[in-house]
Amino acid sequence: MPKTFTEKIFSENVGHDVSAGEIVMVSPDVALSHDNTAAIISTFEKMGGKKVNDPTRHVIVLDHCVPAADSKHAANHQKIREWVQEQDIMNFFDTNSGICHQVLPEKGYVKPGSVVLGSDSHTTTHGAFGAFAAGIGRSELACIMVTGKLWLRCPETMRINITGEFPDRVSAKDLALRIIGDIGADGGLYRAVEFCGDAVERMSVGDLMILCNLTAEMGAKNGYAIPNENVIDWLYGRVNNDLKIVESDPDAEFVAEMRFDVSALAPQIASPHAVDNVSGVPEAGNITVHQALLGTCTNGRIEDFHSALEVLGDRKINPNVRTLVFPASKEVYEEGLKDETWLKLSEAGATIMNPGCGPCLGAHEGVLADGEVCISTANRNFKGRMGNPNSFIYLGSPESVMASAVTGKITDPRELT
Repeated sequence: MPKTFTEKIFSENVGHDVSAGEIVMVSPDVALSHDNTAAIISTFEKMGGKKVNDPTRHVIVLDHCVPAADSKHAANHQKIREWVQEQDIMNFFDTNSGICHQVLPEKGYVKPGSVVLGSDSHTTTHGAFGAFAAGIGRSELACIMVTGKLWLRCPETMRINITGEFPDRVSAKDLALRIIGDIGADGGLYRAVEFCGDAVERMSVGDLMILCNLTAEMGAKNGYAIPNENVIDWLYGRVNNDLKIVESDPDAEFVAEMRFDVSALAPQIASPHAVDNVSGVPEAGNITVHQALLGTCTNGRIEDFHSALEVLGDRKINPNVRTLVFPASKEVYEEGLKDETWLKLSEAGATIMNPGCGPCLGAHEGVLADGEVCISTANRNFKGRMGNPNSFIYLGSPESVMASAVTGKITDPRELT
């Protein structure tokens, strides 16, 4: 019987044929958690856990509130540091490492055909490397700590075929927002989302990570693309070269199919307070911007900052716009040091911050005041997301964020010539 990518990975994992809709016990290759590990430890102990089942599968990255913003966060970090030593968990990355969704593939934990489960909704990002990657709850992660397994329903698959060439100053973030705007924040609810087409075959690693990251904002269980040459080249040296590429059968069953031609795509923006409240940038209106955020697990790679620099050119950032730059990882930070990306952004008026999630979750670093507007490359803009329910968040591409930082209002990057 023809099978989709996800059905094949589930079948291989459990050792028998699995079809969409079946509930099976899956053993993840990687179990990811971050600062929320402190809360997961408590649940693990309530479940009677003493020693973690297979500590080698667990990867813990402190990234959400780093450095610690207060004594509560500091105590959580301390608890995690002590616990990973007690449990002999070697795959631990402290506060100087970066965002978990960037660190995991950089360090070789994500392989094509593998199963990655993480207590963070944007674990879907790792589908860019041909893995089944899904977010799960904290109690579910605790269950994996105790048993090494988790019940999962194999999702039905929707296929999104992407063709054409991106126009100048239009990028994968614009495409992802357009897709969400068209299908809605629940349009992919508990589905697997497969990205395919000639445009996908040419996309960079970063582009594919953006698409898969934002499948979480469609309600999807997982998003993925079959690794193209760019992905395979990027993985070389990070994982062993015996890559197990899994693809859907040509005649596999998909519950829905969509097509997007990026050739006619314009810069997109998601207006408050919903990620599917999407329009072209000009339709957002003449909105004054107080803060601009470049970074997060969606757009925190060096190519994103290079795209922003191309829009910036020789200009300066508007002095009334606090522009915060957050590299996604230490590796990205060091890349930016070597090619002077941070120097150029700093000289233009940006503030270069430490690798990490930063303002995205609203715990610290860049919390907004009442009535303030932020344009961000992040993935969520619901009320209160950045720490203040009386502020307003617009989501856009690095190009749109930089153009807006320069002019002081939400701006189509194509206007800056």
